[in-house]
Amino acid sequence: MSPFTSFPDENIAKQGDLAIAYVSPESMNLFVLEKGKLFNNRIGTFSHDNFISKPWGSKIPSQGKKGYVYMLLPTPELWTLLLPHRTQILYLPDIAFISEFLELRPGSVVLESGTGSGSFSHSIARSIYPDGHLHTFEFHQPRAEQAEKEFVEHGLNEIVTIKCRDVCKDGFDLQDTVDAVFLDLPSPWLAIESAKKAFKKDCIGRICCFSPCMEQVLETVNALSSAGFSDIRMFETLVRPYIVQTTSVLPIPKVSKRKAFAKRGVSDTKEEESIDAPAEESTNSTEDVADNDNNVEEGQKPTENKTELISKVLSKVRGHTSYLTFATLLPEWEGNEREDALQRTREALLEDPIAFDDVKSDEEESEEEPVEDVEDGKRKKKWNSNGRGRGKRGRK
Repeated sequence: MSPFTSFPDENIAKQGDLAIAYVSPESMNLFVLEKGKLFNNRIGTFSHDNFISKPWGSKIPSQGKKGYVYMLLPTPELWTLLLPHRTQILYLPDIAFISEFLELRPGSVVLESGTGSGSFSHSIARSIYPDGHLHTFEFHQPRAEQAEKEFVEHGLNEIVTIKCRDVCKDGFDLQDTVDAVFLDLPSPWLAIESAKKAFKKDCIGRICCFSPCMEQVLETVNALSSAGFSDIRMFETLVRPYIVQTTSVLPIPKVSKRKAFAKRGVSDTKEEESIDAPAEESTNSTEDVADNDNNVEEGQKPTENKTELISKVLSKVRGHTSYLTFATLLPEWEGNEREDALQRTREALLEDPIAFDDVKSDEEESEEEPVEDVEDGKRKKKWNSNGRGRGKRGRK
C-alpha cells in the first residue's frame, strides 16, 4: 500500500517506510527509513532509529538536540512542494480545479500527456485509487525513465503506466478506454483527434488542456470544436493568500455628541436641534461606537491594550501559471443505442414511482389542448400562467 494513495492502518512509522523530514514549506526531504542509517540537513544529523516506531507527525530532535524536524507521512500535496523540478509543474490550486472539472473519482481511467516531474500524476493516482488506472505519456526519454523510477519507489506502478512517445505525431494508441484526458503539451491541438478515439464510446468524456499562452488556447478551441467537443470553456486560476495574525491595539475613547459636532464644525443651534430630536436607529452613530467593549470613558487613560485579529494580502502574490481549457465529448448513438438508452430510462423511472408520477404529470399537462373561446367573432386561446394551454384542469 502506497502512502500517496491511502493512509496506513497504523499511525506508526516502520522500517522501509517513506518519510518526510519537515522543517518548513521550503525545506523538506523525502527518504526511506532504515535502521542504523543517518540523515543530514541544515538543522543537523538525525538517526533513522529515532524515526522508526514513532507516530507520524512526531517531533524528532537532532543528535546533540540542537534542532528538530517533524516526521510526516508523504502525500501528493507534499510531493508537489519537494519534488525535483525537471519541467514546469502544476501546483495545488490548478490540480484541485482540474480534478474537480474532470470529475476524477475512484475507478476512473485517465490519460495524461506531459508527465514531466510527476506532480499531477501523483494526485491523479490518489483520486482514482484503487480501481482506476492512469496512462501517462512523456516524449523525453530521460524524464520518462526518472518518472517511472519514482512511481515504482512510491508504490504507484500498479495503477500508473508510463510510456515514452511523441503523441502529437504517433498518437496514444488507445481506443474506447479512458474517462478523462489531460494534455500538457506545447501543441495540444495536434493530439485532440487521437485523444477523442481514446474516450469510452458509451460515456461522457471530459478533457482539459494546460496552455500558458492565449494563442495556444485559440488553436486548441478551434481543434476541439472541429472534433465535435461541446461546452468548451477556459479558466485561469489565480491565488490571493492572506496573512491572519493577532495584534494589540489601544482602546478607543468615548466621544460625546457635543464634541463630535464641534469637531465637524456644526453650529450650536443645529447641535441643540440634533440633541433634542428623537433618537433614530442608525448603523453608524457615535453611540454605536461608544458601546464597543474596547472603548473607555472620556478623560480616562487606557489601562491595557486589547488584542484584535487582523488579516492582510501578501505583498507578493504568484501570478499567471497557465490557461485551463475544458471541453466535453458526448457519446455518439449508433443503430438502436438511443432507443435502448430511452428504454433503460423508462425502466428506471418505473422503479421509482414518485419520480415517474412527476414525469407523467408533466407529460399530461403538455399534451392538453388549449381551450378556445369565441369572442367578437374571433377565436382566442386561453393560456395558463405557466404558458401552456389551459385544458380540462383549467376549465371553469
